[in-house]
Amino acid sequence: MIPMCNDYEQHIRYAEYRQALGEVGLVPAEHQGEADLPQADDVRIGDLGPVMRREGGEVVLSSMTFGFPPPTGKKAGPVFNFRSEGRSFAESRRCLIPASAFFEFTGTKYPKAKQRFTLNGAPFLCIAGLWRDAPAGSDSNQPPSFTMLTTAPGPDVAPIHNRQIVVLKPEA
Repeated sequence: MIPMCNDYEQHIRYAEYRQALGEVGLVPAEHQGEADLPQADDVRIGDLGPVMRREGGEVVLSSMTFGFPPPTGKKAGPVFNFRSEGRSFAESRRCLIPASAFFEFTGTKYPKAKQRFTLNGAPFLCIAGLWRDAPAGSDSNQPPSFTMLTTAPGPDVAPIHNRQIVVLKPEA
């Protein structure tokens, strides 16, 4: 099976972001602006991407690395997707990853076909995620990291994968 969402697009205008937060009664951090929601055609594993999280009564955009570092002592890659079913996230550091689209890839040979998914009728979507501080003992300048939660696929993704990321509409 081809890896699931390991690439997404971020072309959200900051005014749209602020408006969506206001419509659901959330307050964006006053000290933030356009620079905190940088545009990107592709945010891939290991790249920095903006992540939404609550701090007090505000929603803060934080720049984090896409993908948790592999578990210590294991020869594995970063954890960029995390199964959501059957788990409690009550004690987790939850976040939302703002995106204008996410990509899935089809085919068996390089270059694979890139399939772009958007949310109909909405200027952007959010992907449910978890975040962690940089591992202890790592470079003190290393930012926190995030991973995306996954669930059973919807009818549009099912022909490609048996899992998909958890997509939320802006009003949710």
